[in-house]
Amino acid sequence: MKERIHLVVAFTENYFVPAATCITSILRNAENSHLFEVICLLTKDLPVHMKQLLEQIDPTRLSFRYINLDGQLAGVYVDERYTIAASFRLLLPELLKEYDKVIYLDCDIIVRQDLGQLYQQVDLGDNYLAAVFEAALPHQIEYLERIGCQPGYYFNSGFLLMNLALMRKDGLTQKLIDALKVPYLQFPDQDVLNILCQGRVHGLSPVYNSIRTFFLPQFKKEFVNRYSEKEWDLVQYSGTIHYTGGKPWNEFTIKFGEWWACYFKLPKALRAQWTPSPTVLRMGRIHSIPILNSFFLSVINTYRSIKNFIATRNE
Repeated sequence: MKERIHLVVAFTENYFVPAATCITSILRNAENSHLFEVICLLTKDLPVHMKQLLEQIDPTRLSFRYINLDGQLAGVYVDERYTIAASFRLLLPELLKEYDKVIYLDCDIIVRQDLGQLYQQVDLGDNYLAAVFEAALPHQIEYLERIGCQPGYYFNSGFLLMNLALMRKDGLTQKLIDALKVPYLQFPDQDVLNILCQGRVHGLSPVYNSIRTFFLPQFKKEFVNRYSEKEWDLVQYSGTIHYTGGKPWNEFTIKFGEWWACYFKLPKALRAQWTPSPTVLRMGRIHSIPILNSFFLSVINTYRSIKNFIATRNE
């Protein structure tokens, strides 16, 4: 039997449809020969009908495993902006002892790369993780240096290829959990991963985790300083979209149409598990049509470029 690629997602019940949309995007951009096991980390048991809906997406290429982690991180600091599920990735080395490596990804992502290829081809060596480094913005530098991280080498933890075997060997899970028990970190689980894995991270191309600022022209200067013009262009057209700001199922935001185009590929019964805002749904229908989406985006990008030019002239 062909080996499956191990993926981990963490979500609560109200993120069920975004999680299914993310999983669908993975399949649409991977070779048909790649098979995936999706390990779902939950805060409570998922209803049986929801499990059945997930398992019907593509029974040939997808298998699912569900793990309820309610109470597993009692006593750790959780910022009110995030759910406890965001910190579950810290438990993976000890939780999944039968796995040597996994890909972890947040559910507010539309994948536009072949994750099967990434999983099979990246050699982690003596690195704990493979991740995409952020292009540090001026206002972030003071904080990054204060927590002991080097600007330009601080990664977003929403997409990780994790070397579970090495993390287990070095007892990293307990170190991460202990480091999380403080109230002063801006991005708790992400910060502790950066602090404790520093120097042991394999840098991935920015196309594997293109956060919001990677798409906005006002931040192109910082991006190109960290990466290149060529990689900027690659991100715009094929970067995996990580909605680190506004969520496209709630409001208009960057790469809005790409999320909705994938959402409309879901089976009707799965889409019925959620009732979106009528206004957002209407916009989603329009922007999921490529030619209309391209037109509106060209108008928006022109506006942003003019706004950025005026702001630069006024400095």
